[in-house]
Amino acid sequence: MVGARIGADTPAYSELGDRLRSARTARGQSLRSLAERVGVSPSLISQVERGLARPSVNTLYALARELDVSFDELLFSDVRPTTGSGEIPSRPALQGDGWPASPTNPVQRTADRRSIRLASGVIWERLTTESLPNVDFLYVTYEVGGASSPEHEFQRHGGQEWGYVLSGRLGVTIGFDDHVLEPGDAIALDSTVPHRLYNLGDQPVHAIWFVHGRRPVDAGAPAGVEVDDADPDLP
Repeated sequence: MVGARIGADTPAYSELGDRLRSARTARGQSLRSLAERVGVSPSLISQVERGLARPSVNTLYALARELDVSFDELLFSDVRPTTGSGEIPSRPALQGDGWPASPTNPVQRTADRRSIRLASGVIWERLTTESLPNVDFLYVTYEVGGASSPEHEFQRHGGQEWGYVLSGRLGVTIGFDDHVLEPGDAIALDSTVPHRLYNLGDQPVHAIWFVHGRRPVDAGAPAGVEVDDADPDLP
């Protein structure tokens, strides 16, 4: 039976908030200026920074884009330390073919996976032992009623993504097209096209998800992200 596993490395929301605050202050952004750029209220960002609220998937995309940080930097402990002058070092370089170098430790054990439960009924578990620039390789769970964004809102970002459903029924809207994925079905999509993923059934959806090129290195920031400006659920 397929099931989500929230392991010992699940980050506390206070730790996520601390990392968000550090990234924001290191870049000289106020709560209000970041909120305006992301499209949410300053009080929402303040709640996330104080560990009182979980970010939604859309809000997380937008925060990472505006602060020029990876999900791993916000969600986990793979943070680029600031230099003595307070500057943020550049990211690890990609190889000539645009792909990151392999992790130092190639094997990610189930018991050691790092996980985060987001406000929108979505759980992400990282399937790599360390942060890989421009790559996300995830075990994703959509709880009953869970979705990547509210019903009439969509997300878009740089890159391409591929998904494979292990169990449950996953709805995927890409632009104006709706798709239903059953166990064993897979999908590939251009992430710059507005899209939404959501649980269609009465049991959790479990899937493997891979995203490449979320932040194209040579093309600047990816396309904007429409965000959910409603306060997320409290823990």
